[in-house]
This record gives sequence, structure tokens and C-alpha cells, in this order.
Amino acid sequence: MRYSVPLLALAAGAVLLSGCGKSQPASEQSSATAGESAEAPAAPPTPAGPTPDQAKAMVASLPAPYNTGDIDKGRMTFGQCHACHTPEQGGPNMTGPNLWGIFGRKAGTAPGFNYSDGLKASGITWDAAQIDKWITDPRVVVPDTRMSFIGLKNPQDRINVIAYLKTVTSTPQ
Repeated sequence: MRYSVPLLALAAGAVLLSGCGKSQPASEQSSATAGESAEAPAAPPTPAGPTPDQAKAMVASLPAPYNTGDIDKGRMTFGQCHACHTPEQGGPNMTGPNLWGIFGRKAGTAPGFNYSDGLKASGITWDAAQIDKWITDPRVVVPDTRMSFIGLKNPQDRINVIAYLKTVTSTPQ
């Protein structure tokens, strides 16, 4: 039976990934020499986000109904957005702009990103309600936007994403 190269590459990748997160049996672990730890090196530190209490207060500061959003569900739904946007401070622009500091920012003004003329001229200042309209269907808000996202149709998904965004794109107060 003949397989194409992409199929073989996918199969090899699946085999390699199947062991992710599994610890090796003791017989396969290297033994530590005197004075060395047998533990794996620590992961690099991640930027500190808000504490759970700070995150809760940040969401509570949003107007209704956004102040009822579920941060964890919002993080999961934001996975769709993460393909094009980074939310963390100092994160890169990707296909879409970095979203750090989006609340209160005028649309089309994040440094280093080449926005469509329509978005730059929109006059939008991003707040929860404007973000909600935008992520419902960007092309309804700005018809000539280059953003190809079809939108989040479920209102609760949008509420959750906005709550999550507030906690990851803003400095805790």
C-alpha cells in the first residue's frame, strides 16, 4: 500500500505527540549524580496576570451583562481569536493587532499594525458594548474591514470573551 508524504508526516507527528505529558518509566529516566536533582528544569516564568480576586473585580467593573461573564469559558472561546490576536502586554501583532489595552482605545490606533482605512475612520472607541458589536459580525460594523472573522453568534459566548479580555488586556486596579 502506498501512502503520500503528508499522510506519513501526520502519522509520525501523532506518534511523537502521543507521549506528550506522560512521564517516562523509572527505567528510562536518567539517574542524577550526587548533588543534582532528578527533576526536570522548571518551565520559564509566565507574565503575572491578575490574582483571582483582581480578575473578579475587573469583570465586576464591566457594565451589565458583561459583568456576569465566565472568564474560563471566555478563555476557551477566545481560542478562536488567538489564531490572529495576542492579548498580553508586549505581545506581537499577528494577522490581527495585539489586544493589550483595547478597553478605552480608539479603533485603528494600536502601534505597529496596518489597519484598514474603514476601521481607522470608524470613530469607534473600544468598550464592552462596542467589542460585543464587533465580535458579533465585524463586517456589519465596518463593511470594508480586512478582518475575515465571521463572528460569534451566541450572546453568552461574547459576554464570556469580553470578561476574559478585560482580565488579560488590562492592568488590575
